[in-house]
Amino acid sequence: MGLIIIGVVFMLIGSLVSGRLKSKFREYSQTRLAQNLTGAEIARLMLADNGIHDVKVISVEGQLTDHYNPTNKTVNLSEEVYNGRNAAAAAVASHECGHAVQHATAYSMLELRSAMVPIQNVTSKVMNIIFFAMMFGAFAVKGLFSFDVAILVIIGCYSIFALFALITLPVEFDASRRALAWIENRGIVNRQEHDMAKDALKWAAMTYVVAAIAALASLMYWVMIFLGRRD
Repeated sequence: MGLIIIGVVFMLIGSLVSGRLKSKFREYSQTRLAQNLTGAEIARLMLADNGIHDVKVISVEGQLTDHYNPTNKTVNLSEEVYNGRNAAAAAVASHECGHAVQHATAYSMLELRSAMVPIQNVTSKVMNIIFFAMMFGAFAVKGLFSFDVAILVIIGCYSIFALFALITLPVEFDASRRALAWIENRGIVNRQEHDMAKDALKWAAMTYVVAAIAALASLMYWVMIFLGRRD
């Protein structure tokens, strides 16, 4: 029941933050950039200025589906960002290019996060198996698998989730820092547009903060359960 409450609370918080992010994006999409550049053009300029010539900028479907893919070296921009000529598009496009710059310069936290992706994928599968077994009472069978061992495995899994979420924070913050510095120094935005871009990226970062806190809360919940059984 405790885990359900934690899930519901952070789902509501996450929904509120996500709603705020979308609201800011809509608001800042209304003002056309003085430089009249699209998100795609901004992305290509930032990549070129950083000496990156092997990364493609492509358009993808969906809203706020923007991301950098280090595997095939592509900056994937949603249609609104790819074609947008506003502060929100400038913020998102330059942020995703910030990840490309991190990749090109071997930014340590990005490399660590990338290395953890396969570990997290395996951890998710282990968690599914454990919860499936708990749901169907496999631990009630004597000698099959103790409940304490199951809890320790769950704690280990949530530790990986929490670590991944925490490592993600400096990666995202650094990409935004690079983006905001570049669009200002390059003259892509004026002061008002820069403030809009900064605010949009702040709310985007909040989604990762909420995810990290949720992962830590879930980890602490299972740690408390384990300690409670030891008393």
